Amino acid sequence: MRVGVGSQNPVKVRATERAVGDVLSTTVDAVSVASGVSEQPYGLTETISGAENRARAVLSTGEYDLGVGIEGGVAPIEGELYLVMWAAVTDGKTVGKGAGPSLVLPDSIATRIEAGEELGPVMDDVLDMTNVAKKQGAAGALTAGVVDREDALTHAVAGALGPFVTELY
Repeated sequence: MRVGVGSQNPVKVRATERAVGDVLSTTVDAVSVASGVSEQPYGLTETISGAENRARAVLSTGEYDLGVGIEGGVAPIEGELYLVMWAAVTDGKTVGKGAGPSLVLPDSIATRIEAGEELGPVMDDVLDMTNVAKKQGAAGALTAGVVDREDALTHAVAGALGPFVTELY
């Protein structure tokens, strides 16, 4: 079985390898595809759509048995802005979806996102680092490293794999 993940981001690729490796004997390839959503997905609907679009785009290459899409976004929930992470897996017939943890963003960061900035560059600025999204991610920064981005995305992909690895669906 061949699995493609719709991203060149090494964190997303490793997260998919970890989740898939626990239940399927397969290889995982990075596939550059468009999400079809904003660079900074806003809201649960847009974030989930981005993950689904990526999964379908990978599968449409005709080279994979399963397409995996992962999308991080921000979403207003009960008056606060949250970091949200979603994954989708598809074989062309079934689409499985799973989420990583949702973490409330500090007001100082949320204000900048609401003003139109993207989370990745804001986190780079706040942490005085480059490419935070390819390292610990906002999740790692917001949890003092207890849950880093790779861990969070692994859980999202594992949840999305449900229909493909258990008879319960």
